Amino acid sequence: MCGSPAQVSTIGLTPRESECLGWVAQGKSSWDIGQLMAVSEHTVNFHLKNAMRKFDTASRVTAAVRAASLGLIHLP
Repeated sequence: MCGSPAQVSTIGLTPRESECLGWVAQGKSSWDIGQLMAVSEHTVNFHLKNAMRKFDTASRVTAAVRAASLGLIHLP
């Protein structure tokens, strides 16, 4: 699991990955996120898959929950 301080310090999300995860945490679809960020749905999925890989998760929602619990994204 990605909870220890040493592991958290090695997880470096890009600004786009953080933004995508933030929108996922608010329940947005990849299409919706693409519209909000003015990028393609494919680009959104690219960023989300990279974030999922960094958190070693199989789900975009799980990645967003982990990022939020570690303080890497902020929820409204």
